[in-house]
Amino acid sequence: MTRLFTVALFLSCLALQIPKATAAQTKPNIVVILADDFGVGDIQAHYPENKIATPHLDRLVRQGVRFTDAHSPSAVCSPTRYGLLTGRYAWRTRLQEWVIAAYEPPLIAEDRITLPGFLKQHGYRTSCVGKWHLGWNWPGPQPSRMNEVRNGNKTLEWDFTQPIAGGPTTRGFDDYFGVDLPNLPPFTWIRDDRIAIQPTAKYVHDPSVGVVMPRGFVGAPMAPGWKFDDILSEITRQAVSRIHELAKQDEPFFLYFSQTSPHEPVVPSPKFKGRSGIAPIADFVMETDWSAGQVIQAIDDAGIADNTIVIFTADNGHSHYTGWQDLVDAGHHPSGPFRGHKGDIWEGGHRVPLVIRWPGHIKPDTSTSHLACLTDVFATCADAIDADLPSTGAEDSLSFLPAALGQSSAARAPIVNHSNFGEFAYRDGDWKLIYRNAAALEKSRGQHRFPELYNLKTDPAESTNLATKHSEIVQRLTDQLKSLVSRGSTRPIPTATNDAHVRFGVTQATRWAAEPN
Repeated sequence: MTRLFTVALFLSCLALQIPKATAAQTKPNIVVILADDFGVGDIQAHYPENKIATPHLDRLVRQGVRFTDAHSPSAVCSPTRYGLLTGRYAWRTRLQEWVIAAYEPPLIAEDRITLPGFLKQHGYRTSCVGKWHLGWNWPGPQPSRMNEVRNGNKTLEWDFTQPIAGGPTTRGFDDYFGVDLPNLPPFTWIRDDRIAIQPTAKYVHDPSVGVVMPRGFVGAPMAPGWKFDDILSEITRQAVSRIHELAKQDEPFFLYFSQTSPHEPVVPSPKFKGRSGIAPIADFVMETDWSAGQVIQAIDDAGIADNTIVIFTADNGHSHYTGWQDLVDAGHHPSGPFRGHKGDIWEGGHRVPLVIRWPGHIKPDTSTSHLACLTDVFATCADAIDADLPSTGAEDSLSFLPAALGQSSAARAPIVNHSNFGEFAYRDGDWKLIYRNAAALEKSRGQHRFPELYNLKTDPAESTNLATKHSEIVQRLTDQLKSLVSRGSTRPIPTATNDAHVRFGVTQATRWAAEPN
């Protein structure tokens, strides 16, 4: 009897020594870090000749796998965030150009399955920290509404004392802390579905605060004492704290850390001002690197690194109006060898860094040329937890996990990229088909777009249009694009449909398309 008691006591003590993550869960934690306007050339380990030091992301590159042919579905903010969280191209919604403006309604439909909602169904705790920029149902005398005039809702009256519906906690997240976005009102913190600090002050434009301050919102609601240069630091602190809290719980967790940098306003905090020796935008890129590093270090410090997938990427290319020329003059090329920048249909608009770390599963310091799209994050997470994708939803999501693991995998189906002005690109292997109109957006509305064809293997700078020389390839790719658009999905979902009538060969008449009859 004594021997049995001793054995039982020994086994009990041994069980207590097993790390909590191993004993309580086998599903990996998942942390997605999404930088804002961070170019494919902005990680120095990818392009050593570039001039901005990024030691934290360089370390992540050495610890994981980097995708050299990764793309955001859109060249601007809101559509890419929609694609990442839903696994669906945003041009399938009514939003056909640009982004969600101030006080506009949610882009993600209430009944649509999201990545955090899907993970919750599989036992995950889900948190969102940082920039949302996917719309809310703001309370006021009038409902939030889609407005053809950009930021046309800014002069309307809103009640900031009431709960805000339609945000992160209604789209799959258990909790949220952050800002709608750093350059649109109200300038204050939001926690879950409430304004955390009432915006009783008014915004005053002061160009000395930073670069590209929100000039068009003078007089907009702002929290008293609001400091634009504290936004990134604060959401970083919140994300680090959240990781340590979540690491103590039994269930696995998903954290979506949506950074606000180096998007405008360019406001590096005091400890980063001047650090690059180049320009404020370079300082802000360095602070973005630091911010990502703090979150990754928190994972390591919490003792959960071995059971946590870390994904670092960006929503689109580097912005061209926040100090681009200063960077180029210093020898730093934010888009690497590619043409264009944020907003463009060219590669620089949507080719983004994608680095993944998963110790014990992903071989360190490796790379893959597998074609990937950020809509694929949904399917990749499902693959990582050995769960089937829902029968409806995630229409344009295909797992890139096999490629990340170094396994042989079939080439991804062609991807579609979308520009700020609503232009379309279709990528199939080395070929890239673009439909655009060279005229300004407002002058080309309702007019035909024209095909351009580029071979990215021989011409990564997209300098030579081969459409006339290879008209048969243009026709083949056009037919494929037409099919992918009309059937409502990339993966085989017979019931998938678009929310609007989508025409890639014609410049859209309005920013918000009408619902189909």
